[in-house]
Amino acid sequence: MLGRILTGEHVKMTESTNDVAAVSVSIVVPVYSGEAYIERLVEAVDGLREEWRGSDAPVAVAELIMVDDNAIDGSAAVMDRLAKDRPWLVALHLSRNFGQHGATIAGILHSAGDWVVTLDEDLQHPPERIGELLKKAVSNGSDVVYARPEGNVHGAMVRDSTSRGFKRLMEWLTGNPNIHNINSFRLIRGVIARAAASVCMHDTFFDINLSWYTQRIAVVPMKLTDERYQKTGKSGYRLRSLFSHAWRMLFSSHLKVLKLGALFGFGVLAFSVLSTLVLIFLKLAVPDAVQEAGWTSLMLAILFFGGLSVLMLGISLQYLSTLVLRAHGKPVFFPIDRSQDAPLLEYFKD
Repeated sequence: MLGRILTGEHVKMTESTNDVAAVSVSIVVPVYSGEAYIERLVEAVDGLREEWRGSDAPVAVAELIMVDDNAIDGSAAVMDRLAKDRPWLVALHLSRNFGQHGATIAGILHSAGDWVVTLDEDLQHPPERIGELLKKAVSNGSDVVYARPEGNVHGAMVRDSTSRGFKRLMEWLTGNPNIHNINSFRLIRGVIARAAASVCMHDTFFDINLSWYTQRIAVVPMKLTDERYQKTGKSGYRLRSLFSHAWRMLFSSHLKVLKLGALFGFGVLAFSVLSTLVLIFLKLAVPDAVQEAGWTSLMLAILFFGGLSVLMLGISLQYLSTLVLRAHGKPVFFPIDRSQDAPLLEYFKD
């Protein structure tokens, strides 16, 4: 599979009952506690398959990959039961709990579609709206399309506001303008999805990796509802998971704040040098201008060495950040073929 990823080869998949070659879509769903939702989710995906098949669309849902992340309920058994008579449904079981991030990466690396869609297990992301993401992608040549939630997804203003505020903070720290759009309901061009997933390490953030491969990122505003949270007050994300996401996001990014710190250190250093020159000039030209001997020179010395230290620390951290990104596999270049979008563009014009 890795060879296919690195060469950018497209995997064309066709439905056995469809004579027309279709652009294929792989759907990936990490599962942890979705026993109450999985069956409805599979039915919704099957409905989308039949809709596209019935309209002779040049696109088909080739596979639904459900990744059992060592689920805490009966999800694994439900997945296996549903997969028995559905050859397009893949039940993938992980050896232990790796978290939603790891399960998503595993599912993407097992996919083979021209496009990859990631969904949550709890029907918060309706499969029937995948077509809207695909239409947006082909209409402007995007490689990644996020569903941007409108309103209060969880029905809890504090939770939703905190999430938006955190993303804005991360955006400022990293200088990445797309962080506030990041959502687990996303459509990704297949070769980019698998390439980004293949270089994901334990402490890297998948969506940051995507930005290494493309800047063609779009959003579709969408009304999304977290049914599970509104009914039970429980979320698929634990506090520990949210902190883990934040750490990965910071660790995977070239932090803008490091550059700002280096510039601040340079500014303090320059100010201290200029002030010292002014002080020397005053001492020579107007000896009585400086009343307190020693205090001014002490402060300037502190500013000089403090600014120098901050500048050198900022440069060192910038260099270290560059080495970390290189170690994580940030590519120098990546070829892409978007020619397959043409038939989809014609279809979605109607």
